Amino acid sequence: MINPISISTRWSVRAYTECVPVDMIGKYAFVIRFRKATVVRIVVFFWIQSLKVVSWSSMRKLCPNYDREDALDTVLEVPIPEEMFTKMGNNSASRWQNMRALMNAQAASDKSTHLQSKSNTEFIALLKLVGSPLIPFQAHPDQPLTRPLKDCSVGASTAKYIVQQYIAAIGGPLALNSVKSMYAVGQVKMAASEMHQGDDSVHAEGKSEVGGFVLWQKNPDLWYLELVVSGYKVSAGSDGKVAWNQSSSQASHANRGPPRPLRRFFQGLDPRCTANLFLEAVSITEKKVSNEDCFVLKLETDSNTLKAQSSSNTEIVHHIIWGYFSQRTGLLVKFEDTKLVKMKPIKGNDNVFWETSMESVVGDYRYIEGINVAHSGKTTATLHRYGASHNHKRKIEETWMIDEVDFNICGLSMDCFLPPADLKREQQGGEQ
Repeated sequence: MINPISISTRWSVRAYTECVPVDMIGKYAFVIRFRKATVVRIVVFFWIQSLKVVSWSSMRKLCPNYDREDALDTVLEVPIPEEMFTKMGNNSASRWQNMRALMNAQAASDKSTHLQSKSNTEFIALLKLVGSPLIPFQAHPDQPLTRPLKDCSVGASTAKYIVQQYIAAIGGPLALNSVKSMYAVGQVKMAASEMHQGDDSVHAEGKSEVGGFVLWQKNPDLWYLELVVSGYKVSAGSDGKVAWNQSSSQASHANRGPPRPLRRFFQGLDPRCTANLFLEAVSITEKKVSNEDCFVLKLETDSNTLKAQSSSNTEIVHHIIWGYFSQRTGLLVKFEDTKLVKMKPIKGNDNVFWETSMESVVGDYRYIEGINVAHSGKTTATLHRYGASHNHKRKIEETWMIDEVDFNICGLSMDCFLPPADLKREQQGGEQ
């Protein structure tokens, strides 16, 4: 039964809830969609027992109402780690006030020292680079988890066999086919180097920035991510027609080409999409990763796909993906990709190239409703700019941990994946 519930007098809010029992002791799963009077999206999943929110031990989800003592607490858009919260001030009231002031000041100020960056714009760009990149291929979770071997090369048929071992290790086709939607809540710690000149290796250094994220997904091509790091927020999503991203200090931006899945899904979070992706790969070699002997599968993006994702000023030269699957367990232990973009100059012929290499080592697999999901890992991204007298490198590292993950979320509707209003107006203006 769906009922509107008034949550807080501070916000112009409507909440729609649908409730289903999730275990034998009477807990209920609620998916709640909040809307402010302005176009602000908040999607929150939390457990309720006897209409009382059960908080996590390591993540904060509620903000007290300091304007009215008798008012209900405000639900945070994204749960934040205690470590991030305690750095905001000396007491609880000052911490919330400082966080709110920081969020409000981001659009007016463009100074930042986070992740060795020189501006808020640069810091947000690094958050998007590591926190919300897309893969070049479309995901097809509704396709069967098998492919015919007829007319396949030896490398392609070997890859299909390896993926079948992965499917068995991850829970089997029956469990994977039962998944229609998912959500995950996690924590991140990020560190980065400055932009160094030359070809020498670079290392992430300085203090770590701490944050949290909420991730929602529904078949097919629907997903939504909210990431908050050190008080700065990045959002990204797909409504099945367009993939987009925005930040707390920048307007929304639509990605070129058809909607594509978030790279974070392939860091052990969405085994079905991972299996469907690598069923089209070829097996190329064997390597050792974290003392595990692994089969290496490779995917190259075709020229038509690269062209659709390029623009008049940028050309994607190549985007290649590798998956490393343990020979012992069959599980994915490493996901890697490299993207080369050529920036076309306004004048002259001196092109500048940006090469982004990312590798994610994943582990701590645990069964959730019969599906083996990775609960921690580390992603390392290396930026290399060269050409036209440039030769610079930079490294960003993200260590992440999953606090909560679940499948088949009741009440997760299309409204939860709507793009921002300014992006919709921009699209309508372009069509006119």
